[in-house]
Amino acid sequence: MIASASRYVIGGGVIVYPTETVYGLGANALDEQAVMRVFQIKKRPISQPIFLAVSNFEMLKNVAHVSEDDLDLLLQILPGPVSILIKKKSIVPDILTAGSPLVGIRYPDHETALRIIDLAGPITSTSANRTGSPPPTSAAQVSPEIKDRVDAVVDGGKCRFGQPSTLLDLQKREIIRPGAGLDEVMKAIM
Repeated sequence: MIASASRYVIGGGVIVYPTETVYGLGANALDEQAVMRVFQIKKRPISQPIFLAVSNFEMLKNVAHVSEDDLDLLLQILPGPVSILIKKKSIVPDILTAGSPLVGIRYPDHETALRIIDLAGPITSTSANRTGSPPPTSAAQVSPEIKDRVDAVVDGGKCRFGQPSTLLDLQKREIIRPGAGLDEVMKAIM
């Protein structure tokens, strides 16, 4: 299932995949058309950015400007249920970030998600729900309107945290959205 889901992503498709927080919609984060499809499936305004997910620090450095200080902090909190806001590199399409120079990045602590990202490269990281609806925490909770519009749903069981990630502005060392992983982030930025 992981190999075929990865092939869909590489071919421009969209999948639903598990993470430790909630189920996400995954598409090639560097392919504008694939990213646009995610916006359409979610019925999300393109003025609202979508995060991307990486599976290692090397991949993170390929898409974002990471200083040594940033890396020291990130090694304390990633992989984990945390998203970071960081300056993007030009390889990241503007449609993903709604034109912002910053990109939201997840490095999930979930074996299935990491294996898919390893095979497919950086993928989109946004909850597998219509904008405004509650995010699914199991494959069974993914709504028919999402399931019917994606190429595959990868069932990885129930999400460990069942709530969105904490969002950290890495430059300002400021928490923008508290969520899963909040305590670890607080300790790391103190």
